[in-house]
Amino acid sequence: MLVLSRRPGQSALIGPEIEVFVLEVDGSQVRVGINAPRRIRVLRRELLTQVENENQLAVQSKAPTLQDLQDLADTLKPSSESG
Repeated sequence: MLVLSRRPGQSALIGPEIEVFVLEVDGSQVRVGINAPRRIRVLRRELLTQVENENQLAVQSKAPTLQDLQDLADTLKPSSESG
């Protein structure tokens, strides 16, 4: 794992196409911005973990319905909003 120290307004590059910006630091909370091509999915770890856990529960409890699959697809759609 690479550990960096960055200040607001500074950034770090991940490969040639992904840039992570430090937008604001407020106590223990850090706001970051990620600039990546649309083809690269950027997800929060806790969201992905939640979906994985729900998938495990669904497999154990019942076969998914068409609505379950649509809800999952909606959850995983890349967001076009920033912030």
